[in-house]
Amino acid sequence: MDYILSADSLSKHYRHFKALHDFSIHVPKGSIYGFIGKNGAGKTTLIRLICGLQHPSSGDYTLYGVDSTDQRIAKCRRRMGAVIETPSLYLDMTAYENLREQYRIIGLPDFNSIPELLKLVGLENTGKKKVKHFSLGMRQRLGIAIALSGSPDFVILDEPINGLDPQGIIEIRELILKLNQERGITFLVSSHILDELSRLATHYGFIDNGHMIKEISARKLEAACRRCIRVQVSDIRAFTRVMDELGLEYKICSDTMADIYAKVNVSKLTLALAKKDCDVISLTECEESLESYYMNLIGGKKDE
Repeated sequence: MDYILSADSLSKHYRHFKALHDFSIHVPKGSIYGFIGKNGAGKTTLIRLICGLQHPSSGDYTLYGVDSTDQRIAKCRRRMGAVIETPSLYLDMTAYENLREQYRIIGLPDFNSIPELLKLVGLENTGKKKVKHFSLGMRQRLGIAIALSGSPDFVILDEPINGLDPQGIIEIRELILKLNQERGITFLVSSHILDELSRLATHYGFIDNGHMIKEISARKLEAACRRCIRVQVSDIRAFTRVMDELGLEYKICSDTMADIYAKVNVSKLTLALAKKDCDVISLTECEESLESYYMNLIGGKKDE
């Protein structure tokens, strides 16, 4: 497989703190790679390393097949775009003026493509409106436009939908999908909003305590996510006794709800529960979510 970004045994230490330790990652060309981990797991540290803002303590990575210790890596980074944490914008300028400044910084010869870029991110009608009057979603889209200024084929987005309202989230999602599908841009998207990320990603990387604990494609993840029957009953204690007698795997969710991880003969189950004076109130087929998969992967540790 052709990887735009790959790393093995990469580490970054700050005195006694190991932000990344023996870290590996493999981002396929043309993918939308969902980079998942709790706050402080090391996501932003990796992004800073890739962008050349910091240097590894040990190990290295490759970008477009070029090693990070190779002098050509600086040229490779010119093929990248990135929005790290929050977009860096000139608030007293318009969207056009912000892009014009970016064009000057990266040495583009003219500004003829700015209107097309503004249209691409849905900001073509902002006119003389200054960025300080933009909504958070508009600022994020302008940040992505700035990241696209040099026509990159690899874009890194760090928490791109953080703080956005539902409409803003939809706009960013559709923009990422459009750029990926129509322009073939590879994305590395760091996010803790897993439900939204599941609507985008073609591949996932799960990081915890500076270490990559799992990389998996969306297709394989879908196959790995366990399906279950969610049952609501009148007596959860009677339910557990029946489950144990039938030898079925289950998990108690609340005082009245439980998940059964097995093929269930509904008639047999209902009859067995009725003998224990336990009524079945509802039965629903469910599938394990990305969030629950992640929580199970890291052992149920919640973000602190």
